[in-house]
Amino acid sequence: MADIFAPAHAASAEPTPVRVQRQTASGVVALIIGIGVLLTIASMSAWASQGLIRDVVELCCYIAVAQMWNLLAGYGGLVSVGQQAFVGVAAYLMFVMAQLWGVNPFVAVLLAMIAPAILAVPTYGLLHRLDGPYFAIGTWVIAEVMRLATSVFGYVNAGAGMSLRVMTGYSADQRALGVSLLCALMLLLTVGGSYALLRSRYGLALIAMRDNPIAAASQGVNVGRVRFLLWVAAAMGTGLAGAIYFMAQLRITPPSAYDPNWANIAIFIVMVGGLGSLEGVLIGALIYFFADRWFGEYGATYLVVLGLLTLFMALFARGGIWGLICKVVDAPWFPTRRLLLEDKP
Repeated sequence: MADIFAPAHAASAEPTPVRVQRQTASGVVALIIGIGVLLTIASMSAWASQGLIRDVVELCCYIAVAQMWNLLAGYGGLVSVGQQAFVGVAAYLMFVMAQLWGVNPFVAVLLAMIAPAILAVPTYGLLHRLDGPYFAIGTWVIAEVMRLATSVFGYVNAGAGMSLRVMTGYSADQRALGVSLLCALMLLLTVGGSYALLRSRYGLALIAMRDNPIAAASQGVNVGRVRFLLWVAAAMGTGLAGAIYFMAQLRITPPSAYDPNWANIAIFIVMVGGLGSLEGVLIGALIYFFADRWFGEYGATYLVVLGLLTLFMALFARGGIWGLICKVVDAPWFPTRRLLLEDKP
């Protein structure tokens, strides 16, 4: 019988030292590439054409909006189809501050995040009691209310929209430099900030909520508070993307500012790329961007194909393209897992 028991001295033996590994080789490579991409975007005014800058701005805005939606749906369980409400209010506040109040337009872009943050508080108070499709429909109703209210608000020229004429006071190079820096900052805040959040101790709460909200609550996670903070943060990030996008467009109208396509694009990017993953957002955004450029001329047929692709991924590949990649190779670009490694004596 002695062989099935540990030796008497085993109880006093020192435990095997372990360490936590947070970074991976693929993560280091991705970090270096990411820094290079941010620097490249920030310096676009020095080497890129105006057309290329507009394309990059559009792609960056898609990434930012999709990542904010990914945080809501992929971790908070909040499926919204009305994120265009935050796009519109931030963009309109930026136009008002820059065009009517005389605020520097590049500063106004950052200050415009106040509007979606303020809007997010009462809307969450109205919506947080709703679940599933009722929550989604509620977000769409709020976006439509904001569009209708803006369409009859004379201070912002109602349905006729506004033009950012103040930008004529800046040269083309100055405008390109400002927009490039703002785009780099937006990606740093939305993608980089999400990565930092997921690697923090609060990221453990988010991952627990994603896997099982009830179990997370039983372990002390304040699910309601975390969802509220996610809602406000996602509203601000979405609003920042809207302000930058319409600054580059130099004109805004209620139908364009509160266009439901903002939510549709975010849903397509996340569902095809991979729900609940930062890598999936980047993959999905690139797919949508180039598909829109190459096949957008086909109109309704093109949209039907995108919808069918989203449905196919939701039914047969819930993890999206990134999930399929992970089944073949385990090389995360944004490693958030904690791996325990034993240190051999």
